[in-house]
Amino acid sequence: METRVCRLYAPHDIRIESQPVEGPGAGEVLVRIGAGGICGSDLHYYHDGGFGSIRVREPIILGHEVAGTIEAVGDAVEGLSRGDRVALNPSRPCNECTCCRQGLRQHCLNMRFYGSALRFPHEQGGFRDLIVAEAFQCVKVGPETSLAEAAVAEPLAVCLHALARAGAVKGKRVLVTGAGPIGVLTAAACAHAGAAEIVVTDLQDAVLEVARAMGATMTVNVAREADALEPYCADKGVFDLAFECSAAGPALSSAIRSVRPQGTIVQLGVTGELPIPANLLVGKEINLIGSHRFDPEFAEAVRLIDRREIDVRPIISGSYPLEEAQAAFARAGDRSRAVKVQLTFAEG
Repeated sequence: METRVCRLYAPHDIRIESQPVEGPGAGEVLVRIGAGGICGSDLHYYHDGGFGSIRVREPIILGHEVAGTIEAVGDAVEGLSRGDRVALNPSRPCNECTCCRQGLRQHCLNMRFYGSALRFPHEQGGFRDLIVAEAFQCVKVGPETSLAEAAVAEPLAVCLHALARAGAVKGKRVLVTGAGPIGVLTAAACAHAGAAEIVVTDLQDAVLEVARAMGATMTVNVAREADALEPYCADKGVFDLAFECSAAGPALSSAIRSVRPQGTIVQLGVTGELPIPANLLVGKEINLIGSHRFDPEFAEAVRLIDRREIDVRPIISGSYPLEEAQAAFARAGDRSRAVKVQLTFAEG
């Protein structure tokens, strides 16, 4: 048995190749992938060969936002059957290291995460027709939920974890900086959690339109309306919470200026060093919190998508068959035309 894979050799050098795939072993299932979302990390690998100190040092199969249908079930697997449609959790913590024992599995010291170049040899990803996964990675979805929707569970889980880091959202005034996939899904999660006001900023009108469809009560194109947030900075700021999803210095500065004293900023956007107006951070006693990946939030994200309590369909900007991966990556990197671009895979 063989599967096609989407393998990156170097920046802009993606090749669709075939390789053998074996049946599932004990505790494993064979999944036929139906949809896979292109993430920001995939784009960094594709365009730049990595990000920060993380570099692609060997050919790597990309992709960690995937969903599919179970083709075969190995021994000692309970609760899963052939034909079940599942979202695949890309995280495989060891459950034995110091972080895992402290209940911080998203910080596992031996984490295996689909399509990651952090470790060497690299962890191969999910952009392939067939993949053998551990049964615990599979979270079932119902027949009314498309695999395209199910594949959005991973980025939504990132956002749900950020909300958990922030604390209570109900009734709060919220700022979201950056309307990429994480930004618009954070807006949707805040709307679901009962935020009173959700202002989303970005540099592109197209993605801000999607943010409105996902629950933003107001959007601001800061490239065109540079002073639009000034009223929110009055009297030491008015937002209770801010979620910084752009990894841009000016966005973090605007969040610090517009969040009220003792308000909270959750940093989701990942980059190198950012300048911080420390005098304002200290003077306003702002809580600046980092948020990294997820753990139990993945199953919750699948549940919210499956029940359409959060409708993720507006963020899916386009779907391309695997053989058109180059075109898919080109569109995914164009924020004037896309929020979330997905690959689709061959049926059985």
